[in-house]
Amino acid sequence: MGIETEYGVLQQGNPLANPMLMSSQVVTAYRAISSSARGRARWDYDDEDPLLDARGFHVPRASAHPSMLTDDPSHPAPAGPVAGPPSGTAEELQSITRPTTEAYDDPSAANAILTNGARLYVDHAHPEYSSPEVTNPLDGVRWDVAGERVMLVASREVAAHMGLDIQLYKNNIDGKGASYGTHENFLVDRAVPFTTIIELLTPFLVTRTVFTGSGRVGLGATGKDAGFQMAQRADYMEAEVGLETTLRRPIINTRDEPHADRLRWRRLHLIIGDANLFETATYLKLGTTSAVLWVLEHLDALPGARGALAALRLKDPVSDVARVSRDLDLTALLDLADGRQMTALDVQRGYLDVIRRVFDVTGWDDASRDVTDRWDSVLTRLSTDRASCARDVEWVAKLRLLEGLRSRDSLAWDHPRLRAMDLQWCDVRPERSVYHRLVAAGAVERLVTDAEIAVAVAHPPTDTRAFFRGEAMARFPGEISAASWDSVIFDIPGAPSLQRVPMMDPWRGTQEHVGALFAEHDDAGEFLTALMG
Repeated sequence: MGIETEYGVLQQGNPLANPMLMSSQVVTAYRAISSSARGRARWDYDDEDPLLDARGFHVPRASAHPSMLTDDPSHPAPAGPVAGPPSGTAEELQSITRPTTEAYDDPSAANAILTNGARLYVDHAHPEYSSPEVTNPLDGVRWDVAGERVMLVASREVAAHMGLDIQLYKNNIDGKGASYGTHENFLVDRAVPFTTIIELLTPFLVTRTVFTGSGRVGLGATGKDAGFQMAQRADYMEAEVGLETTLRRPIINTRDEPHADRLRWRRLHLIIGDANLFETATYLKLGTTSAVLWVLEHLDALPGARGALAALRLKDPVSDVARVSRDLDLTALLDLADGRQMTALDVQRGYLDVIRRVFDVTGWDDASRDVTDRWDSVLTRLSTDRASCARDVEWVAKLRLLEGLRSRDSLAWDHPRLRAMDLQWCDVRPERSVYHRLVAAGAVERLVTDAEIAVAVAHPPTDTRAFFRGEAMARFPGEISAASWDSVIFDIPGAPSLQRVPMMDPWRGTQEHVGALFAEHDDAGEFLTALMG
């Protein structure tokens, strides 16, 4: 699993600043001080195909919106409106003709492959941090928060060396009608029919907002209507399923780009979620979703689970996204497909009950127990004492502060000061961020320490292929020509061609698998020989 986050970008005193240029400056500034500065590694786009749909068809390139074309580095995909299938399963070394000139080094294609296994680049006119692959939600939190630290350092480097006051925000809206994404990615067994995922996961995604929403001042796509709602992305969801991510945004995205062996796995790409600063929200977002997907992978061995989940299907899930987001009292009744009605909390409780019954049969592990216990606790407290959730539910904490300001100064929901606080909440600068003030006051539950985050900024997870990618960038930056989620391309001096190492199995390339080889070989050529020998 992993999270990719596009950050909001502004330049102080220059409302007309070019967002693509600002985003490029952020990425190149961080690249200049990272290990990437010692090399010129580009992103390897060979296995990317953003127009392949999980429903079994391929969207013609000529008919695709330009924002969908994320596989062409010479023409970076623009923001949305206000190339062949993956190479297969081969693990052998692949020879590639060495180009006469290094491709894609212009600022508009700014890209940095980080030593922690993450990718920092410009996507849809925003600087994006894509976390490395992790195996559990707690590590998901660590490397997601590491992205916040990366953005903070990058913005300060821009200020120090370019004299530009570029401000970055971990949010999903610009207040003018545009939304940018925080996307979750989950590795799912290809044997699970995609129709099953659509049918049985959709109600969960619609209703999990009650504990994953980051809160938003304003209603409607432009936010011009006064009010507060739980989620930032809710007013931008327009379809139940679809391939797009910047227009006609769907609850379930159908992009079939597994970045792995497509015969074994699919990558479920979810775009409905908010950017979260609360670590507990990110933890539950990843942990609960992963638990539901695990059940979907084992339905045939779990009597009764399919029927119990099917009974939670919603009659109109697209409309319910906004309905749930605006239901601050958590009492609105949603129409189910079978004619019954349930609240969002009831639907979530239904999923939790199924998960618990399944684990009672299959056995518990500590991580699953912690996720379900926290899930149970937050649902109970939201239904009986919402204020008690201010330490671990982000929208509740934000609403509490805003209501305090409104009460103290008699402000209506459309007052500019409330919108300003909403923006200041997610400023990556600790000295300006409302969220970081709460952290400093001990008013927010933390799951990871600053020391653990510092390690995650520089180093990759040890139990996925991200370890190989990150360590290769750290140890051999001058010999890495390109990399991607499922490949690393070496350029060994004196070799007749580039050497591409496929990584189609996300569980290989771990510290256990290749850690000793990295420790034993300081020379990239010797390392590659030992790896393939």
